Amino acid sequence: MAEKGILSGYTVLDLSSVVLGPYASQFLGDLGAEVIKIESPEGDIMRHAGPMRSKGMGPIYLTINRNKRAVTLDLAKPEAKEILNRLIETADVFFHNIRASGIKRLGFDYDSVRAIRPDIVYVHAVGFGSGGQYEGRPAYDDLIQAVSGLAMMLPRQDGSSAPRYFPGLMADKTTALFAANALLAGLLHRERTGEGQFIEVPMMECMVAFNMVENLFGHAFVPPLGDTAYSRSVSPNRKPYATRDGYIAVMPYSDHNWQQFFTLGGMPELATDPRFATYPARTANIDELYSLSEKICAQKTTDEWMVLLTQANVPCARVHSLETVLEDRQIADTGLAEVRQHPSEGEYRAIHQPIRFSAAPCPIRREPPKQGADTEPVLEALGYSGPQIAELRKSGAVG
Repeated sequence: MAEKGILSGYTVLDLSSVVLGPYASQFLGDLGAEVIKIESPEGDIMRHAGPMRSKGMGPIYLTINRNKRAVTLDLAKPEAKEILNRLIETADVFFHNIRASGIKRLGFDYDSVRAIRPDIVYVHAVGFGSGGQYEGRPAYDDLIQAVSGLAMMLPRQDGSSAPRYFPGLMADKTTALFAANALLAGLLHRERTGEGQFIEVPMMECMVAFNMVENLFGHAFVPPLGDTAYSRSVSPNRKPYATRDGYIAVMPYSDHNWQQFFTLGGMPELATDPRFATYPARTANIDELYSLSEKICAQKTTDEWMVLLTQANVPCARVHSLETVLEDRQIADTGLAEVRQHPSEGEYRAIHQPIRFSAAPCPIRREPPKQGADTEPVLEALGYSGPQIAELRKSGAVG
């Protein structure tokens, strides 16, 4: 097994903040890239959200900023801009989610950065794609859930009239995965051609594409052959079902799975019912099928169902809460979650990179850094002397 990660030797300058950008750049750091997190003197806003033991080290920040080095620069000052220019000379990737007008005012738009490092892979995460009416508008997870159609999915399922947000940062985190994927493709292109490029990752467009995978449905055809929304996924009866003592998720999928489930549930006659005998028939009668499933699950305890369904190879799962999921034996066996020792924060819980590579590890090499923790060593590596760094601190150019 290689001692270094797949991206070892690559340097990523990460000027992003909040959730989308830091989550994407942490993935690169997990893969071995040298990620240098550039923050303003105020710091990434996620440093200050939630309970914390010391200032600027909040829980969301801790969860998405490991395997990075932290440098504080006040880019309003010429001396700080010069430092960033020198960092760009050494970098492979320039990544940010600052609005286009703002990054241009700072002097670090794509053309300016490319003039310093012609083969740079420049990734800009934006709210809305360039060329559209919304170009340049600010965007946050709530706004993108609304404008992409996501906020109408729960009402579509339960029949309520008011849109509402999914209780999680769906747009930020999903777009982060688009961004990381695009960035890796940009590096691969550069390896093959020697050519850098500008990559735009727009939140609205990413989330519309994501949401419409199954929900374009009948409107995939012109003219439409049916409604939008995958009928199975928006059925009001698609949910974990109550057992005699709790809840269980049951997902019979094949014809044989359903036949076994009906038989185990004491309704063997349904195994040959034409409404449920085939996948197309089940899809057409999905609400009734799920309603019957709810009645069947209520007959036994969760443990009884888990034993019976697992033995019959019918897909099923226990229902966890946020408080219990990390206690699941699967999580313990795979080592996904770990209690670690942070040099300033003491014990904290880290969620490891879930993807496994047989030829390269994805370890936690650096704990999430305090703001500006690596400013001095990074400047020293660029050739700045101790007195020069002291003068930069005095001027406020660095933190």
